[in-house]
Amino acid sequence: MRRRTGVGAIHKQKLEQEKYKDKGSEMQESHLEQMSRQMEVFRANLEEFAGKHKHEIKKNAQFRRQFQSMCAAIGVDPLASGKGFWSVLGIGDFYFELSVQIIEICLATNYKNGGLISMRELLERLARSRTQEVSAEDVLNAGKKLRKLGNGFSIVAIGPGQHLVQSVPGELNMDHTTVLQKASDTGRTSVDDLCRSLSWDRDRAERALEHMLKEGLAWIDTQEEGRSFWFPSLFPGCAQAA
Repeated sequence: MRRRTGVGAIHKQKLEQEKYKDKGSEMQESHLEQMSRQMEVFRANLEEFAGKHKHEIKKNAQFRRQFQSMCAAIGVDPLASGKGFWSVLGIGDFYFELSVQIIEICLATNYKNGGLISMRELLERLARSRTQEVSAEDVLNAGKKLRKLGNGFSIVAIGPGQHLVQSVPGELNMDHTTVLQKASDTGRTSVDDLCRSLSWDRDRAERALEHMLKEGLAWIDTQEEGRSFWFPSLFPGCAQAA
């Protein structure tokens, strides 16, 4: 006959399980402590690297991108660090100055594009007024600061790697963004084009286009049959026009 497990054996087994559990917790705490020390060493090395290459970080867009990737790896956001070592580097100041220049360009071009400018035109205009190289990623990072101003500034994605900077109050819904995507190649579209390519009904297409016309984001050409809606922010070569 099989012997039944006694109370003593059960108690012994329970003690062994608790011992293994305590050992596991101890190992986990030791591992976390070791990881924490490694992260502090990494952070110190990153600060030393940043101090040594401060000018390259601010001057070279690719170098700046790699630096930000290293910061992200340890959970450091130099844009949000207004005090201490990171403020000494002036990384935040770089994006603050860039944000101011973006605002100036948006205000200067508002009369012709209604407050919607393409990333391509914005970068070309920035290149004329700056000695430091600026990338699309820099503009996207500066957009984080611009968002603090409210809904007057935002960045609208209209396709892979394609963005528009909006500098007037008001949200663009999905229909408006889709209209911009359809017009991105030629700078224009129409009610018939939207109905044909998107299977929209005429009321939906007209509502989206009329809203953008009312907001000054589009112009209308009544001379063409079917009325064409043109978007100045998407005009080919518009960056060279002014």
